[in-house]
Amino acid sequence: MDDALRLSGVRADDRFSRFELISWWDQERLSEAKVLLVGAGALGNEILKNLALLGVGRVLVADLDTVEDVNLSRSVLFRPEDCGRPKAEVAARRAVEIYPDLHIRPFVGNVVYDLGLGVFRWADVILAGLDNREARVAVNRAAARAGRVWIDGAIERLSGVARVFDAAHGPCYECTMNEVDWKMLEARRSCALLSREELLEGKVPTTPTTASVIAGIQCQEAVKLIHGLDVLSGRGFVFDGMSHQSYVVTYTRDEACFSHEADAPVEPMEASIRQMRVGEFLERVRSDLGPEAIIETNSDLLRALRCPRCDEETLMFTSLGRVTEADGRCPRCGQHCIPETFHTIDGQEPFLDHTLAEIGVPPWDVLCGRCGTEQRFYEFVRDRDEVLGELAA
Repeated sequence: MDDALRLSGVRADDRFSRFELISWWDQERLSEAKVLLVGAGALGNEILKNLALLGVGRVLVADLDTVEDVNLSRSVLFRPEDCGRPKAEVAARRAVEIYPDLHIRPFVGNVVYDLGLGVFRWADVILAGLDNREARVAVNRAAARAGRVWIDGAIERLSGVARVFDAAHGPCYECTMNEVDWKMLEARRSCALLSREELLEGKVPTTPTTASVIAGIQCQEAVKLIHGLDVLSGRGFVFDGMSHQSYVVTYTRDEACFSHEADAPVEPMEASIRQMRVGEFLERVRSDLGPEAIIETNSDLLRALRCPRCDEETLMFTSLGRVTEADGRCPRCGQHCIPETFHTIDGQEPFLDHTLAEIGVPPWDVLCGRCGTEQRFYEFVRDRDEVLGELAA
């Protein structure tokens, strides 16, 4: 084997020498690649392990949850002493143990509300190990707006699917959703593949073996994408672990789907959402687009909570991701309150002197200014170093 390595021109003692025996392999491309990994659970653990073994250079891993005992049977990067700690932080630390030259940044937050679009624009490829439709829809829309390909994975018991979405040239995730899917999304179910009874009992029917298979396919597609090779764009690899039959399905693009267009034009703003006041930003938008222009946020922000029993309203003006289940109960009667949200700002709001961060806009976001059919997008690039840390270098 050593002779073969020497004849190939590859150093026998190099960490990645076996990879470089593949004719098209370019380890430098992988070492320079920027990956956004959304989800650090069973699939996310396997994906991150693979990225570390492959020698991928820079990874931002995002997850909201903390490690629990139930994760230990399905997550190779977690240990009993990690229980109670953020999954993203633990997974990031263990991935560096696998590959010390990996540059990785954990992001602990809600990917639907707290992850700005700048991260999606930064990434060369987006990998997702998610367990709910709401997060998938959020990633799908963000990836489309950033003009990036994302690779989704889903597992159920001994089966699963890995699929690649490139909204600019084919179907996106939302194109694959039917009426039932949208109803389930509205119900905010925590896992797309669970029955209602299992959901209520807190059961998550996944296995580490299935996670390994699907994450392996996802990472293999990412490697091909980074190398400029053909991938499963607009298609899905379906794995049936009971019969060990697998096949590829092709999805159809829904021309009526609104989640396909990338932001354009995008203007970098040397400003931070922690410093830029809402009214100040609205003035900037109107100087560019006209006096009737408005601001559009990327996700719904919480205006108020209203109790249907007491009919009392509590003004919030914040991100939905910052509101807990306890916060959503009426302090007087304990009833679940009804959230009232907004996603446009026209200058009549009482919070114009608040910063964008104070009303729930995440760091390094891209906001839209619109006047009629004309629109312009603004990226708050001063937040970049805060979000990326060492990955910004």
